[in-house]
Amino acid sequence: MTIPVVSIAYHSGYGHTAVLAEAVRAGAVEAGAEVHLIKVDEITEEQWTLLDASDAIVFGSPTYMGTASGAFHVFAEATAKRWSGQDWKDKLAAGFTNSGSKSGDKLHTLQFFQILAAQHGMHWVNLGLHPGWNSSEGSENDLNRLGVFAGAAAQTNVDEGPEAVHKADVATAEHLGHRVARTAAAFRSGAAAA
Repeated sequence: MTIPVVSIAYHSGYGHTAVLAEAVRAGAVEAGAEVHLIKVDEITEEQWTLLDASDAIVFGSPTYMGTASGAFHVFAEATAKRWSGQDWKDKLAAGFTNSGSKSGDKLHTLQFFQILAAQHGMHWVNLGLHPGWNSSEGSENDLNRLGVFAGAAAQTNVDEGPEAVHKADVATAEHLGHRVARTAAAFRSGAAAA
């Protein structure tokens, strides 16, 4: 059985989202995937080819002004070449984001990723976790402490650097990477059996 290939296509303006991308990578590697980190603002033709050959693509961006960053939007528009041929149809997709506020309209960024994936005919992999930190017995150290279902969401204070990304948010991103890799492996096995 061949191992699944997961690519993480992300932009990070100040390094916080890069921390999450590394966490998604770690989770996917731990689950047995071959993983590629691709900075969308520096993407090469070779990396486009890696995306085309991937079983799953995980989208990542900070949330700026209620949506993905401008650099990620440029990448998303460039995927139109893949859209016209449905080159990414039936691949898996997932997403993660970070903002300075607890809400910060991160859900809109994740929904932007979901719509991008849907336009490509991809299958969305959600976080698959109950919300954390929503009872008196919960804590800010719970997985999915921000209670987002669509993907991995993180909050980092705007006056702190990448080292301040909350450990629970890093662990949640690792969980997402693990889930994507395991789902990709199951899809691969199913396709081989068919």
